[in-house]
Amino acid sequence: MNTNPLLRAGDLPAFAEIRPEHVTPALDVLLPEAEAALERAVSADTPADYDALSTVLDVPLERMGRAWGAVGHLNAVANTPELRAAYNENLGRITEFHTKLGADERLYAKYKSIVQSPAAAALSAPRRRALANAMRDFMLSGAELQGTAKERFKAIQEAHAEKAQKFSEHVLDATDGYTLTVGAERLAGVPADIVEATREAAQADGQQGHKLTLHMPVWMPVMQYADDRALREELYRAYVTRASEFGAAERDNSALMRELITLRQEEAGLLGYASYAELSLVPKMAESPAQVQQFLRELAAKARPYAERDLAEVRAFAAEQLKLPDLQPWDLAYASEKLKEARYAFSEQEVKQYFTEPRVLEGLFRIVETLFEVQIRPDEAQGIWHESVRFYRIERSAAGTSEQPQLVGQFYLDPYARTGKRPGAWMDDVRGRWARPEGVLQTPVAQLVCNFAAPVGDKPALLTHDDVITLFHEFGHGLHHMLTQVDDLAVAGIAGVEWDAVELPSQFMENFCWEWEVLSRLTAHVDTGEALPRALFERMTAARNFQSGLQTLRQIEFALFDMRLHAEAGAAEHIQALMDGVRREVAVLIPPPYNRFQHTFSHIFAGGYSAGYYSYKWAEVLSADAYAAFEESSVFDAETGRRYRREILESGGSRPAMESFRAFRGREPKIDALLRHQGMAG
Repeated sequence: MNTNPLLRAGDLPAFAEIRPEHVTPALDVLLPEAEAALERAVSADTPADYDALSTVLDVPLERMGRAWGAVGHLNAVANTPELRAAYNENLGRITEFHTKLGADERLYAKYKSIVQSPAAAALSAPRRRALANAMRDFMLSGAELQGTAKERFKAIQEAHAEKAQKFSEHVLDATDGYTLTVGAERLAGVPADIVEATREAAQADGQQGHKLTLHMPVWMPVMQYADDRALREELYRAYVTRASEFGAAERDNSALMRELITLRQEEAGLLGYASYAELSLVPKMAESPAQVQQFLRELAAKARPYAERDLAEVRAFAAEQLKLPDLQPWDLAYASEKLKEARYAFSEQEVKQYFTEPRVLEGLFRIVETLFEVQIRPDEAQGIWHESVRFYRIERSAAGTSEQPQLVGQFYLDPYARTGKRPGAWMDDVRGRWARPEGVLQTPVAQLVCNFAAPVGDKPALLTHDDVITLFHEFGHGLHHMLTQVDDLAVAGIAGVEWDAVELPSQFMENFCWEWEVLSRLTAHVDTGEALPRALFERMTAARNFQSGLQTLRQIEFALFDMRLHAEAGAAEHIQALMDGVRREVAVLIPPPYNRFQHTFSHIFAGGYSAGYYSYKWAEVLSADAYAAFEESSVFDAETGRRYRREILESGGSRPAMESFRAFRGREPKIDALLRHQGMAG
């Protein structure tokens, strides 16, 4: 079995060697190991002791989790029919085991004994936090259910995992499955690099013309810049009807959405909650669905006047300057870009020439090194999954010593969009920080995945300013995972952090993308090497809150739909009607009736954000207020950076997020900084 890379002992996964045929044989070994470990853990031979239980159970569980995590990662970034089949073949087995583990009454009893033992009081604060979380999670995993209820709970978990995976596959396949080849004349107005990239894509397929897809690096520039209105409408319709009844029946997510919501509501009922929204909030900061909805509606009320003004301005501009008296959703990005260019005298395309990927990464790394007193260096991994992936290490030198720098963490960076790669951007972990029972300190490893446009010709990849913000966002998640100093796996890094606080470090990092001191260091024009001109930066800053009212309402629309969908009885049977109702309440520009946004809303149907999408706005209050501490001192203030690193990043999930925030800020969070940052203060 040493030939199976999923079973080989090693520091990092051998991604390049992993094949679909390795998956089932690996789990044929790892699952029985985990089963045997569970039996040993609950036996009388294993005392009710934190370390003893960790040695017996956590080691094999972590080994299996790492192997399955590598398979899941490859399924997201290098999807093939064979790998997908192998993943789906084993998804049920993994889900069944974890469901059984989480609901095992014997293991629950062992944990209860640890909590109730005299030794529990002497445990470290992180360990007490980990135990409290474990007790809560046993309850949420059905450990207190009996008989048929327990069996039904198990069946729900397996069905849910399978259907969520299918939802994700349908989105990927519907996105990958659409192409449109057009002549060069239809791309009038589109930036030259996109025109060239689409020509190369068509050429690679043996076609003449230009190959358009629904991948964001192609779709968005066409929507922003193409003068051909009919082309914009065609691509808009294709994008917003993905994975719906308007496409191939085998990719339609309509039934899956109903089934997922129904399963979640049933799960909540089994555990004694009135709705899945209530169940979802148990481990979060927010106290109730009503509190979340009130928060969203209050924010919507503040944003609405600004959104109405935004829409009125772009409508008037489109009618007067673009001869578009009836502004439609497929015109919005185009007209908005033209208005921004007219008002602020710059375009996204102009700005993009200054954000070469190598310079942006160099600048990002320098900021992190300066603020958080670490060093980032290129590193080597055993095998990467694509030639464009890089690998780095983060080190820290002991202050005032000449000792060798200590390894803090490592990360993979997978920057470019490609076929077979899930849309969007995310951070995932390869492994967490852990003082292992064997006596070794395991350092954390992260994966940072984006979908930027790849380089064209011999020039480096160019990032839009939005791309730069996305990169900083994901790096913020990565720092939360990698800079932790907590040694207990269950509460190290992002583990154990309340879901509605987990976006704090990521959204915090976005703020640096609007600082002259920062942008002047991470820009270099692709042709001249010149840094971003100060005058252009001033125009970008003036445009920072361009249409922030519209953007805020859009996020609130998604969050309110998500919360109501999981809070209201019978919502599964009228998903579209609920979406329409939320739009009537919140949106100022209603999309056409065929818009099926929810059919690709992977965050809530196939990710971890069900009844939790509000977290982005909730955490934005925390992140804006946290960043205000740097505004009050200076962007590169070492002491503020040290305090933020210590109280937010290093503490991870070892204490409640509000405690960490208060330790950093000295008080409860306020909404003022968020409203000010978004131009909606006063």
